[in-house]
Amino acid sequence: MKLSNTFVKTFREVGKEETARNAELLIRAGYINKEMAGVYTYLPLGLKVLKNIENVVREELNKIGCEEVQMTALQNPEPWQKTNRWDDKVMDVWFKTDLAAGGQLGLAPTHEEPITNMLKKYISSYKDLPVYVYQFQTKFRNELRAKSGILRTREFLMKDLYSFCADEESHNEFYEKATQAYYRIFDRLGLGDCTYKCFASGGAFSKYSHEFQTFLPVGEDTVYFNKDRSVVLNEEVLNDEVLADLGVKREELESTTAAEVGNIFSLKYKFSEPLDLVFNDKNGERKTVFMGCYGIGISRVMGVVVEKYADDKGLVWPEEIAPYKYYIIGIGKKGEQIAKELHDKNPANIILDDRDARPGQKFADAELMGIPYRVVISDKTLAEDSAEITNRKTGEVKTVKLVDLKVEE
Repeated sequence: MKLSNTFVKTFREVGKEETARNAELLIRAGYINKEMAGVYTYLPLGLKVLKNIENVVREELNKIGCEEVQMTALQNPEPWQKTNRWDDKVMDVWFKTDLAAGGQLGLAPTHEEPITNMLKKYISSYKDLPVYVYQFQTKFRNELRAKSGILRTREFLMKDLYSFCADEESHNEFYEKATQAYYRIFDRLGLGDCTYKCFASGGAFSKYSHEFQTFLPVGEDTVYFNKDRSVVLNEEVLNDEVLADLGVKREELESTTAAEVGNIFSLKYKFSEPLDLVFNDKNGERKTVFMGCYGIGISRVMGVVVEKYADDKGLVWPEEIAPYKYYIIGIGKKGEQIAKELHDKNPANIILDDRDARPGQKFADAELMGIPYRVVISDKTLAEDSAEITNRKTGEVKTVKLVDLKVEE
């Protein structure tokens, strides 16, 4: 990326209507644009971060045997009516639209019904199981109040995974595999040191579900945890029965705020039964498929990473999901030429700040954008045939000989 060629600009400040720190910084740094309350456009830099988060999730899910699909946002009411979730009184976040030819469609807030309905064509025998299917899909939820920037929006990118098993035992085996995959995902995203599996309400599905909660000052949830954090539970399930189940006492627990970044549910037969997703077992008996679902809010995770790492100068991205690894600034004719040559060697990994702007502005924008390493090549560094590299996260500055400068990594 050459900054002289992009339409994206940085801003000193944003409107007063944007109060969330994550959205304010992302707008100022040129990653997103606010369209309306709870709706954001992801600009080139922001889209690269989303895609990098996607790739981490995709790699870990593929390792445990999951297959990726792309389902539709527009929803046929019929399967939803069979589970009683087309009713606005049951699911109050629907966006629905009338068709010109008559009838209604909805914009999917989630995808249990359509994916279960689709798999009726592909599952008929125990030999067809298990099936683990996931997607990255834009979801639409008519939230009463969108808030917290990109942490709670009306349109957002989500990874939703669905498991289809012959019985509860095989489901539980995959449930544990998915749990371990989630730990690896959040570790790679830079959230591993503050994200925990948390007991939460199972709602209509089961006694418990599990959330993955990132301890964060701006989190919307309150969670309780014991000393070694081996037990973490959402405030909504803090009662005597749950404490007894988990073998902890109320006085042993502390509380903190947290942001939910993922969840996993044992759905059991909640959707397979009304939608008649069945199979023949080894004895020829008709059995109902046992289901689970596993979500990660991709755009939400992006906001949580911002909230965790940002400082008073701007964004700070972990290397694995940063849009680029290096932000290169050339000062003086020779410095600018060498900077351009480095960029052209590896444009996929470098932002070249070749704008007609003062060095101070370029340094400030490098910090605001949060690129992991700022590389400066100037008359001063060239006097020693070197470049100056600043680590955005630690602030460490070191001098590297040009012959040893590697930007292909």
